[in-house]
Amino acid sequence: MHQYPELIDRLADGRFHSGQELGQLLNISRSAVWKKLQQIKQVYNLEIDAVTGRGYRLREPLDLLNQDTILQLLSNEGLEQLPPLHLHASIDSTNGWLMQRAGMGVNSGSVCLAEQQLAGKGRHGRRWISPFGRNIYLSMLWYFELPPMQMAGLSLASAIAVLRLLHQLNCSEAGLKWPNDIVWQNKKLAGLLLEITGEASGPSHVVIGVGLNTWLGAQGDAIDQPWVDLNAIPHIVPHTRNELASKLILHLRDVIQQYQANGLTSFIDEWQQHDLLLGKDVVIRSHSQSHRGEHVGIDSSGAIRIRSKGHEQVFHAGEVSLRKEVGEKS
Repeated sequence: MHQYPELIDRLADGRFHSGQELGQLLNISRSAVWKKLQQIKQVYNLEIDAVTGRGYRLREPLDLLNQDTILQLLSNEGLEQLPPLHLHASIDSTNGWLMQRAGMGVNSGSVCLAEQQLAGKGRHGRRWISPFGRNIYLSMLWYFELPPMQMAGLSLASAIAVLRLLHQLNCSEAGLKWPNDIVWQNKKLAGLLLEITGEASGPSHVVIGVGLNTWLGAQGDAIDQPWVDLNAIPHIVPHTRNELASKLILHLRDVIQQYQANGLTSFIDEWQQHDLLLGKDVVIRSHSQSHRGEHVGIDSSGAIRIRSKGHEQVFHAGEVSLRKEVGEKS
């Protein structure tokens, strides 16, 4: 936290704290505490209750991210070379922050995390709802010798990294929706956005951005598609957001190294095992037209294969969106 670290940290437990206690913490007057809390409510969109005689509390407790904790968890998992980790209270976009620094000496493997994104986005420019202190907003930068044109399959491989994490949490019903959505019972649980830059013949700078819903609450009402968060899924293994972040970093690194060695080919069987629309009738929509057919898998570049009237076509993720055919059973 940059602007109000101690105040938000102290209130994160969701319990009442007196104005006197908070004033002593920051060495300011009680009236100055009240003013700072009003600023926190406005800047971070947090609900703070004030009760005479009891003090102030966050209406919902927060499980805040901690840089040292995440690095320690990574070290405990045996990661010898810890990645540069950049943690922000509030930022426009974790992807954007890393993209601005790609090629400027920022190390491959660098990770950017935020408690809140002000301009987070998904595919096709959709806004990604990013309430403060909730969910995981994480981006990782990686340098590849490959040219950008050969990086398309990494998007699908990265989705497998998120799925592996969810299965580790006992979220066994989570599955994949091409090209890079993670879905639970027809509701979006996580999404990815990859941004790639580089020379036509290589190398490439790739930023892998992951948004994972852990607890959305009332702010989920602003989302324009069916969604779910980990908080609503039964039998999930207990976890903190710091644990989720560290495990996600490890899974992403594993997938990247596997992709560097063998490309998307080594992921196709795993992808298709968890592809929720495989074998179903689907609609592929581009700006100008729709294509209907049976989803029969993905190819080695990550394109989706659609069969209609005995004829197979392939479509690439940047051009189109995928929907299940209306009337098709899950």
